[in-house]
Amino acid sequence: MEVKTIGVIGAGAMGRGIAYAAACGGYRTILEDVSPEMLEQGIAYIRQNLEEGVARGKVTEEQRNIALANLTTSRSVEDLCREADLLIEAVPEEMEVKLEIFTIFDKFALPAAILASNTSSLSITELAAITFRAQNCIGMHFFNPVPVMKLVEVIRGLATSQSTYNMVRDLAIALDKTPVEVNDAPGFVSNRVLMPLLNEAMYAVMEGVATAPAVDEVFKLGMAHPMGPLTLADFIGLDVCLDIMRVLHAGLGDPKYRPCPLLIKMVDAGWLGKKSGQGFYQY
Repeated sequence: MEVKTIGVIGAGAMGRGIAYAAACGGYRTILEDVSPEMLEQGIAYIRQNLEEGVARGKVTEEQRNIALANLTTSRSVEDLCREADLLIEAVPEEMEVKLEIFTIFDKFALPAAILASNTSSLSITELAAITFRAQNCIGMHFFNPVPVMKLVEVIRGLATSQSTYNMVRDLAIALDKTPVEVNDAPGFVSNRVLMPLLNEAMYAVMEGVATAPAVDEVFKLGMAHPMGPLTLADFIGLDVCLDIMRVLHAGLGDPKYRPCPLLIKMVDAGWLGKKSGQGFYQY
């Protein structure tokens, strides 16, 4: 099967970025969201990135026009399923929500369609098991901001076929990304290593070892990180960090993955980082 049409479910930060990459990569791209406001914002984001690319000389006017011509929208997952060769869900990081999407995929998608999740921590095997086509299911974990970040973790579920993996690997390369093969485990590689680091930085603040700016400065100057762990946590979203830590804690059963109480308290207060205007820093 040749992938010609890519359907992206969810027009939030990740979904709109994936749609941008797909449209720029020359694929017919359908972006779906139940919210008309989110769809409008998603298309505006893509247009803005293309215009900025033209202004910086990174994108030609012809490339911009082709990418925009490749892009359409939908308000129905079912309708989108009937047209796409590759479906990528980028809905919130909640297993129940993703299982619901994969159930719709299984019912309405084309027989040979690849069913992919952009999950950053949840089990591909569990998502695939709700379908009758587990061999076609795979993880494609893009990184934010998608237009800039090259990495895609390509996650094999227990039943993912070699042909499904090969097609997704090749497609990631066609999107000017670098695919890295990862097997299915809580948090995969990226978040299994990253999130405990961010969590421990939060403990350092909670226990009064140092302020948030001091912790970040240590990592920027001492470890050559482009941004400190607490700035990064704010950028990712503290609610997302908490969700991933809970997946790691539940899935691996090790107390070292216990979410920092300060993180829980901040999320309960609605302090979610950059997107809410307040996290470890004010925005």
